[in-house]
Amino acid sequence: MSDHGPMHVQREEDQEVASESDSDQTPSLAHPHPRIASFRSRRSALSGLQRETWDRRWPQLGMQARDSDGNLAAPLDTQAWFERTAPLVLEIGCGTGVSTTAMAAAEPELDVIAVEVYKRGLAQLLNGIDREDLHNVRLIRGDGVDVLEHLVAPGSLTGVRVFFPDPWPKVRHHKRRLLQADTFALIADRLRPGGILHVATDHAEYAAQIGEVGDAEPRLRRLSSDIIDGSGAVLPISVRRPVTKYEDKAQRAGSAVTEFLWEKW
Repeated sequence: MSDHGPMHVQREEDQEVASESDSDQTPSLAHPHPRIASFRSRRSALSGLQRETWDRRWPQLGMQARDSDGNLAAPLDTQAWFERTAPLVLEIGCGTGVSTTAMAAAEPELDVIAVEVYKRGLAQLLNGIDREDLHNVRLIRGDGVDVLEHLVAPGSLTGVRVFFPDPWPKVRHHKRRLLQADTFALIADRLRPGGILHVATDHAEYAAQIGEVGDAEPRLRRLSSDIIDGSGAVLPISVRRPVTKYEDKAQRAGSAVTEFLWEKW
């Protein structure tokens, strides 16, 4: 899903294998045909520390969206999982969790569910959770659209974050992009009234598509990017992201970051 950096550059932790085969598809119970996955197929091994943290923390903080046979997990009971009732934020494609950790630490009053397909990224996020002693983050390994469609209840989210989704720059791969009209409609359905969708990308052509398709969703209203720069507007979630090393590298290479905010009507 999200690489949290210049998306035409592979993340360091997933450099071993990258496949652009059109055979990668994710089954969806709502559609008669498999949905084309928006993420690349990759393999990577955990370090010793990551393995130790995974074995210790994953049973408590993590879950699979689907089991090894492809069966879906039960719909989320977030009150039981977090052991409290709090506004809920879903981050689709958390990468290595740099933004997740920083934003969750700054907003202990919010519960955050971070979704990622790559195990090593989730393991690094677990290390960050340990390091910062966070209690308001949970992890799901799986496809973000699968999670939205099957595990998240309508009107239950205060915020959705999608930072640096893979732009799939080749025209023949645009169908793999995460932020299509159907995904915007699904996000709008899962947000509560007043909830916020926050998107960031460093790919100019994808940014143009995201803006056009997001603005066409009738249940979402675009907010000014001045809010991100500190206009003083009161929103239910923070929209101030930390700059990751991947983003910093992209900016120094001349790739401008475009941010979008939409509010659910």
